[in-house]
Amino acid sequence: MKRMLSIVAGLALMVLVAATGGSHAATEKAIVAGGCFWCVESDFEKVPGVRSVVSGYTGGRMQNPTYQNHDGHYEAVEITFDNSRITYAQLIAMFLRSVDVTDAEGQFCDRGPAYRTAIFVSNPAQKAAAEAAVVEAGRALGKKVVTPVIPASTFWMAEAYHQDYYKSSEIILTRAGPKQKKNAYTFYRQACGRDARVKQLWGSQAAFAK
Repeated sequence: MKRMLSIVAGLALMVLVAATGGSHAATEKAIVAGGCFWCVESDFEKVPGVRSVVSGYTGGRMQNPTYQNHDGHYEAVEITFDNSRITYAQLIAMFLRSVDVTDAEGQFCDRGPAYRTAIFVSNPAQKAAAEAAVVEAGRALGKKVVTPVIPASTFWMAEAYHQDYYKSSEIILTRAGPKQKKNAYTFYRQACGRDARVKQLWGSQAAFAK
């Protein structure tokens, strides 16, 4: 009887390990830069199959970059997703249709190197998928896509202040007076013209523009 219970317990453990192992194996990360990281985080946290999105800095040589000083780095996000629900290629195609891929100098009202678009790839499969997505986006748009595909380097998580900015109820002081972060974010996104430009560029293919 004890032997039978031991076997049953062992089988149950194997099933549990297989289930959690399968879930772990389905997890993948994508790193992209699309201008303001608050906006990219807001967009992709709503995508089915995406587990989390973290704002941060990458692409530069500086160690421990900060919002005040991230010279050489892009504002970027790290997207953790379940690749049994959404593929890397699908995420990248969606990303390209959420930004102005024709602008090499920044994004919308945010200008300068930190706000350029880029796709950071971690392995040959991601590189091939990203490059194919860029080519396909260029064909669909009928214009040159300037978003580069770059080997991934260290991703530095941004300060806690910037995480989930778009949905935070924390009160901050703005030029228009005290506002909740989520309201300040909504004002910024509209004033910056992000959705208007994406919709103008991509039309019905725009991924998130209202």
